[in-house]
Amino acid sequence: MTTTTSTNPAVQAIIEGTAPHQARLAAASGLLPLTQSDLLEVLVALRQSADAEIAAAASATLDEQDSQDLLAAARSDGTPVPVLDYLATLSSAARKIHEALILNDKTSDQTIAGLAASTSDVSLLDLIATNQQRLVRFPQIIDAILSNPDRSPEAERRARETRREFFEKERGAQQIAQELRTRGRAAAAEFFESADLTEGLSVEDAWLIAEHIEVSDADLDDSWLPAERYAELKPETQEEHAANFKRAIEFEKIEVGEVPPERVSMIRRIMFMNARDRMKMAMKGDREARGILIRDSNRVVATAVIHNPRVTDQEVENIAAMRTVADEVLRLISLNRNWARSYPIIHNLVRNPRTPIPTVIGILPRIRTKDLKHLQQNRNVSEATRRQALRLAQARSGE
Repeated sequence: MTTTTSTNPAVQAIIEGTAPHQARLAAASGLLPLTQSDLLEVLVALRQSADAEIAAAASATLDEQDSQDLLAAARSDGTPVPVLDYLATLSSAARKIHEALILNDKTSDQTIAGLAASTSDVSLLDLIATNQQRLVRFPQIIDAILSNPDRSPEAERRARETRREFFEKERGAQQIAQELRTRGRAAAAEFFESADLTEGLSVEDAWLIAEHIEVSDADLDDSWLPAERYAELKPETQEEHAANFKRAIEFEKIEVGEVPPERVSMIRRIMFMNARDRMKMAMKGDREARGILIRDSNRVVATAVIHNPRVTDQEVENIAAMRTVADEVLRLISLNRNWARSYPIIHNLVRNPRTPIPTVIGILPRIRTKDLKHLQQNRNVSEATRRQALRLAQARSGE
């Protein structure tokens, strides 16, 4: 299914192919009352339609778009990535658009690499070469600049210096860590310096992952992890990494539905890290990282998420309802005094079939009578839970 950025139901139906043919043709012809952003998203999607008539109409309508509207889209950080990718394919006459794309943080690195390889505009190459963070994050851009015969001496110098500093020197990781510290990202720098770059984690992957680190070593409390549990963080094979990645994707689909390509890419990068690095990221990462690692097949890694000092009560409430999370995580949530005082959290725990039965039985006396009655009819929970809910409800009513 195609991922749609727009929240307009009509746009979603058109892009996903569930709208009638005439509605899709009308949209491709620019005849529907859509905002400029929605129109561009629709047209870019429909130009790839298997229906030749719709594809031709969308392409023709795109050709008729006002250059100022296209420039505004290239500058906006709310423009869908496929639209930005399309704008990069416009002819070299659209220099201002290409410049805006290069300056737009939402433009994909792959698209920038394509521009670096194809443009004959020296000033655009110079502009690309000045964004060192992109070059480090996606070194294919360096290759594209150096292979472009129209590059300027300045663009070549910047590209070669970045390659030498970040990818050819032995202290490349330290160089990147220093760059992160300069930007005030001390926690990210700590993670990068200690990350294992010998087990399939590339420098550019480590850079991107470090961007999701928000907790410094000084803020960590690892007393929850006894030394003997480190044995559970043993080295994994590529097959095990792949299985963990597949599991995370499948579980995320169960919980939230379709997974956007950008999210899939992030999950892949994280799940191919070794278990020790994943555990560190679970304890130090931001909300996005925590949302991925809570589904890790390694229980130590998943458990580390709820020991992250930045995890919120709302996150824990959501985790307590997940049917794809390890039962140990649910048990530990119930033992946390602060979380155990939150009724939405304990209510989710008792309704979650993954919560261990002894944990559920211990929580049930704190559940409201009306909710106990609902539990009696809930076929998703265990028979033992339903029986105990019935006993408690009867005892309270004096039956």
